[in-house]
Amino acid sequence: MKIFPISFAVLMLLINLVVACPSWATVHLSLVDNPNYFEVGQKVIWLYKARSDSVDVQKIPAEVVKLSSKQVQIKVRKNNQFINRWVNPNKLESFPKIQDSRLP
Repeated sequence: MKIFPISFAVLMLLINLVVACPSWATVHLSLVDNPNYFEVGQKVIWLYKARSDSVDVQKIPAEVVKLSSKQVQIKVRKNNQFINRWVNPNKLESFPKIQDSRLP
């Protein structure tokens, strides 16, 4: 009689895995469309201000190195060396897409 509850539990576990498996592979479109969604290795533009009260914003090319829940680590070039900086994702822009222009 113990075989029935064990087989029922195993059957339910297998059904849950079969149903959940396709959802693991999907990418949520809301994340892809979100401008604050970054991936490691992605080219970005860092909107850098020398001081918080400054009006001037410098656009510095960078590359995403690490991601955390609140900050993004980027790699920037300074004096012919690469340095890493943790920045707020709101200070980053996605690198603009270059459209394929064909000459006539």
